[in-house]
Amino acid sequence: MQKKLFVGGLSYNTDVEEVRQLFLQAGEVISANIIRDKFTNQSRGFGFVEMATEEQAAEAIKMFNGKELGGRNLVVNESRPQEKRSFGGPRQGGGGGGGGFQKRREPRW
Repeated sequence: MQKKLFVGGLSYNTDVEEVRQLFLQAGEVISANIIRDKFTNQSRGFGFVEMATEEQAAEAIKMFNGKELGGRNLVVNESRPQEKRSFGGPRQGGGGGGGGFQKRREPRW
C-alpha cells in the first residue's frame, strides 16, 4: 500500500527532481511535489513524497529524517490528513460596539 510522507526543512532552492532522486535511494517513488506560494511561486520549504509501500516509506524516514540537503536538515515523517478548513460562518470572539463609537446612555433611575 502506498504511503505519503511529509518532507520539511527543504531549502528554497531545492527542486522536485532533487527530492525524487534522493528518495529513490529508499525505494520506488510514486510522486513528489514541493509546495509553492501561489502568488510568488517560491518554495514554501516543504513538500510531500509518496512511496510505493509502507516498508519503503519507513526506510525513507529512517534514512532521511535529520539528513542534510541543500544546507538544511530535513524533517521526514508520515503525512497526516489535511484538516478541514472552514471559511465564513458565524464569527467567534470579540466584536461588540462596532467601531469604537459608543452612544452615551441616560441612567435608568
